[in-house]
Amino acid sequence: MAAAFGLYTHIQSNKRRSIALLIGLFFLVYVMVYAGALLADGLTYDAGLPWLLRKAFQDLIWAAPWATLGAALWIVIAYFFNQSMIDAVTGASEVTRKEQPRLYNLLENLCISRGITMPKLKVMDDSALNAFASGLNEKQYSITVTQGLLNNLNDQELEAVLGHELTHIRNGDVRMLVIAVIIAGVIGFFAELLFRMFFQGGWRWGGGSSSRSSSDGDRGKGGGGAAILIAIALVVAAWLLSTVIRFALSRRREYLADAGAVELTKNPDAMIMALRKIESRGELEGATSAVMEMCVDNPREGFADLFATHPSIDSRIKALIEFAGGHDPGPLDLPPPGETSEQDQQPADETTEPGAPGQKPFLPSEPPVVLGGRPAPEPAGQTPGALPGGLPGPWGPHRN
Repeated sequence: MAAAFGLYTHIQSNKRRSIALLIGLFFLVYVMVYAGALLADGLTYDAGLPWLLRKAFQDLIWAAPWATLGAALWIVIAYFFNQSMIDAVTGASEVTRKEQPRLYNLLENLCISRGITMPKLKVMDDSALNAFASGLNEKQYSITVTQGLLNNLNDQELEAVLGHELTHIRNGDVRMLVIAVIIAGVIGFFAELLFRMFFQGGWRWGGGSSSRSSSDGDRGKGGGGAAILIAIALVVAAWLLSTVIRFALSRRREYLADAGAVELTKNPDAMIMALRKIESRGELEGATSAVMEMCVDNPREGFADLFATHPSIDSRIKALIEFAGGHDPGPLDLPPPGETSEQDQQPADETTEPGAPGQKPFLPSEPPVVLGGRPAPEPAGQTPGALPGGLPGPWGPHRN
């Protein structure tokens, strides 16, 4: 338990930060409503900027319940249909033990070892090397792997990838990310709607103020241009912030999912080798950006890493080596997707020295046998979860 304590502490801390980010993300919906009201008022009334800002705030108060209802309805629709939409985009199909005994048994063993409800298992007919978890509740949770991943990873590496995705489910990452994508989708929809209204709506400047009454004399005038610029700036800022928050949620969780895979399998070498094989080979043709965000690796790069959904493979492997031990063979020279190397056709239990491209990881020791959901007792005098001389890391003691 000592080895896992640090990991679970980080998971709980990350959940709290993620909830705060989600609250901030939902707050941006109201920023978008305010920007829309300000844009409409600036185009409709010939008034001073202070009056337009106050008028837009009054419009926000009136529209807030409707905006909340609309966002909630959007989330409810996605709650029931998100998995169907993902399956339609990816073409993944559910498989059974009879159809995929190797894959099914690996996932089932991991779930039994930790007393976890087994998610649905799906295979995507794609030569790319990738996998992702999806769903919003236990009835929906599923893990999807590509055929390319099955063809190129041995059992230990495939088990590590399944452990990575299972950790996402255990930690609530999948639910959190799907909700974030949904809310960001609302913000993106409002942003597009507002820009369409502005550029194609045919509004006239000062269209509603040609006949002002004497009671409107304190409005002032000439503030429409400034109000429109502020509204556009708010729309752009809200959209950018929603994108950055969404991607930050994904990046932060990948490190913990890698650590969780090692905690489940007790095999950092397998996780490292799996990441090296997946590196730059995970592009799913035709998949939306939302689907790619859920994958083990997203090769689609963002500007200056600001919009990158995943940390780099090198940084993830560096964290694994530093805090969990293991050996990094470096970038691998694998055949193009769809082809299987001779090395991957070797028996799964055959091991070689690390460092040679395309070779399976050198395993310094066998992982402890797991019985009844608990790891086997460590040898006398050894710190739980670490070899002699183990040093503490972010998720507890680890192998040197």
